[in-house]
Amino acid sequence: MTTTILDHIDQLATAALSLWNLPQGATATRINVSENITYLVEAPGHKSVLRVHRDGYHSHRAIECELAWSQALRAGRTVSTPAVIPGKNGADIQRTSHPSLTEARHMVLFAFAEGHQPSEDTNLVPAFTELGGIAATTHLHSIQWCRPEPFERLHWNLDTVFGAAPTWGNWRDAPNVTPTIATVLERVEATVTARLHAYGMTPDRYGLIHADMRLANLLIDGETTHLIDFDDCGFGWFLYDFAAAISFIEDHPQIPDLKAAWLTGYRRIRPLSVADEAEIDTFIMLRRLALLAWIGTHIEATEPQALAPDFARVSAELGTAYLAAHT
Repeated sequence: MTTTILDHIDQLATAALSLWNLPQGATATRINVSENITYLVEAPGHKSVLRVHRDGYHSHRAIECELAWSQALRAGRTVSTPAVIPGKNGADIQRTSHPSLTEARHMVLFAFAEGHQPSEDTNLVPAFTELGGIAATTHLHSIQWCRPEPFERLHWNLDTVFGAAPTWGNWRDAPNVTPTIATVLERVEATVTARLHAYGMTPDRYGLIHADMRLANLLIDGETTHLIDFDDCGFGWFLYDFAAAISFIEDHPQIPDLKAAWLTGYRRIRPLSVADEAEIDTFIMLRRLALLAWIGTHIEATEPQALAPDFARVSAELGTAYLAAHT
């Protein structure tokens, strides 16, 4: 995303603040660029977070469904997640345009959640034990919740990761995928595909998930852990949530301990079979290849640029170890 486009979206965000009942003098400061662009909204005695949606990623109905689930979780005190702040017109989703942008943008304003993100440089075992419990709790809610119809969200499965029109693109087009690396990852894709076909998509294994429950989307505030950013929530395998939790740090030396901690926390809430646990590494590789593709299709952003030099190589190293253990 070019600086010029970001400048225009910054201007749109500032102008859009008038759509909410905010204190006079409220400002919007850009804090993150990913699928969407988020802003810290500040005024005397007020903080909130504005999300400006990427053009074409989610429909208005899909965003409504995301908010329906996150706010149902919040209302039932299932997990702690920020409240949605409706606009002056009472709608949770606002939409406005900028003269220099081709399309109007959807926007949502969230209450500010206090806390800090866990750092991968600290002992993450306690955080992952809690995270496993949070994941299991959301999965139980997902199974039991009566979803509003029509319910429109993304799917995170073999077709949307490896199919003809993958959501985040084709991993083969990502930076630094050399022929040698591609050879390894082709075998990984084939193995992941075969194993997940065998594993199946029964309702006890596949349903509505957060799909991005990684460190960047957790805020720890004393004894409370807030789960934020349901933008990627959709239908997928429940154990994909562990793979998402270790996104970008799959080669970290703590991973075996974090996996054990997550499983401990999960099983306190919801049982997992030996067959379920046996496929966790498969979901890690499914997610890793999805992230490799994501880097390729989002290379204009700062985070993918920083990850690009080594991500394909490390993915192949992880893939080699996976193949040795599962073929």
